[in-house]
Amino acid sequence: MPVKSGSEYIERINQNLPDVWIGGERVQGPISEHKAFKGLMATQAAMYDMQHDSESQSAMVYSSPVTGHPVGLSYKQPKTKKDLVLRRQMMQSWANCHHGFLGRSPDYMNTAIMAFSAAAGVLKEKYPQYAANLKRYYEYCQENDITLSHVFIQPRAGRVTTFLRTFEEPETARVVEKNKDGIVVRGAFLLDTQGATSDEILVFPPPFSLSVDEESPYAFAFAVPSNLKGISYVCRESFVGGESSYNYPLSSRFEEMDTLVLFKDVTVPWDRVFVYGDENMASRLMEESHFHTHTGIQIMCKNIAKTEFLLGTIEMMVDACGLDNHDHIIEKVTEMIVAVETLKAFQLAAENGASIDRWGSMLPNKKPLLAANVYFQKMYPRLIEIIQLIGASNLMLILDEQDFNSEISDQLNQYLKSIDVDAKKSVQLSRLAWELSVSSFGGRQAVYERFFFGNASIVNKRLYNEYEDSRHKYVDRIKTFLS
Repeated sequence: MPVKSGSEYIERINQNLPDVWIGGERVQGPISEHKAFKGLMATQAAMYDMQHDSESQSAMVYSSPVTGHPVGLSYKQPKTKKDLVLRRQMMQSWANCHHGFLGRSPDYMNTAIMAFSAAAGVLKEKYPQYAANLKRYYEYCQENDITLSHVFIQPRAGRVTTFLRTFEEPETARVVEKNKDGIVVRGAFLLDTQGATSDEILVFPPPFSLSVDEESPYAFAFAVPSNLKGISYVCRESFVGGESSYNYPLSSRFEEMDTLVLFKDVTVPWDRVFVYGDENMASRLMEESHFHTHTGIQIMCKNIAKTEFLLGTIEMMVDACGLDNHDHIIEKVTEMIVAVETLKAFQLAAENGASIDRWGSMLPNKKPLLAANVYFQKMYPRLIEIIQLIGASNLMLILDEQDFNSEISDQLNQYLKSIDVDAKKSVQLSRLAWELSVSSFGGRQAVYERFFFGNASIVNKRLYNEYEDSRHKYVDRIKTFLS
């Protein structure tokens, strides 16, 4: 089937009926009507509708090489720099729709599964069936416009650090049995963002073995339907403040739910297994697929859209308060401008420096993308701080929309207006700045951006290691100069 519409997305998720828990209760009925998921699904439905809209469709899809049907452009394996540009423009269109607040919008995992499939050759010689499974699954996702979530992380009880401190076998997710039907998996995974609102889940944790056995039960990668028997999703507290887009302009639309995923002896069919038992092969597939590099372009689109949104919010706040002639305010706004332009420069540098990899993909230049990861991780908290500094007491005086429908509305309209902005719109702007920088939604966004691709040590090390040749080249230059 070709690309799906927004209504088809909602209908499919509602029919999926995964085992979802929130606040100690199992979610019953259509998930699209639950207050924790309603706004997100409506936003994502609007994104899927862009694939059918006459004005935007041509920029969102391409013809399937298998069926000729229109399929999502984010699935396309880029072979040329033009392909990279077209994919980036498509991703930027979606990012502008959610303004960068959906860290796991569908194009992220569309890109990821494309990267893994393109690198299936890593598996082909030793595990031809797994390679075929991966290629076939990519085709299935593309042709059916699958909304995919993923888990790559083990809970604390299942990590190496726990073992080193306790010397007890950790509660690491593992394969507990192999049979004619597949592998049987037991354990827990986090942090599955949008797991409850996706068709399927990709599971690919870093391998961890306590034995020297040739076949490790801790090394695996697979994808299964979200509603497969034995899988449960335990949601964190919802940060949706309410359905009012005036009171909660962000959380009512863009609140992505994060879940702990429990596997209770789940049978994964053999045709859905991509790696099993071979730790080295699991590591190679992750590394040689260039997963971080391919998805890095999608992340750049998200980060640019988000930074532009923050800049627009700040500009409105400055204009409303008449602060545009204050030097210290101008300095803060220019920090945001520099952030926007820096991210765009990183994006273009990665695109322009692209080259063909061993799998035939036009691979963006890693260095600017890795540098961007380090930069944004450090910069985002500062951008939020700027909103707090300029917003000041306005971030605390956030009246409710209903206050303007009460008998005191005349006084509110008199005393709370700003420059060229009436009182109700002024308070609405303050509520937006509050959700960005003070609310639980904003706090989750800040933590999410700090650890998007790992903690600061991991992100820094990726860039440092990738820059090894350049570092040595610069050292040689200095040696020559000194000699």
